[in-house]
Amino acid sequence: QVQLVESGGGLVQAGGSLTLSCAASGSVPIPWAMGWYRQAPGKQRELVATIVGRGSTNYADSVKGRFTISRDNAKNTVCLQMNSLKPEDTAVYYCNAEGYSGFLRTQLWGQGTQVTVWT
Repeated sequence: QVQLVESGGGLVQAGGSLTLSCAASGSVPIPWAMGWYRQAPGKQRELVATIVGRGSTNYADSVKGRFTISRDNAKNTVCLQMNSLKPEDTAVYYCNAEGYSGFLRTQLWGQGTQVTVWT
């Protein structure tokens, strides 16, 4: 089973930037979506950004214009560049990959990385 490992979380002052990276231990099929979700304390996990195939992206309204998702299909990695961070961006960020293996829908999650934005 392919595993996803995130890195790059941490503490940052409001207005600052962080880059999250996620590396898959094996090949993630190009048609699969890869992306980032986040979960703040007491809240449900929510989509942050996804990227499909060779570059079709989708962003949550709350991060549009501030976050950029990118994917390297050759290296099986996905990154999230986060700029102009706000305290409300504080959450555990999870890497995700999902798609079909034959007729079976598969969803993979990383262990999560904490992002804390302070003022």
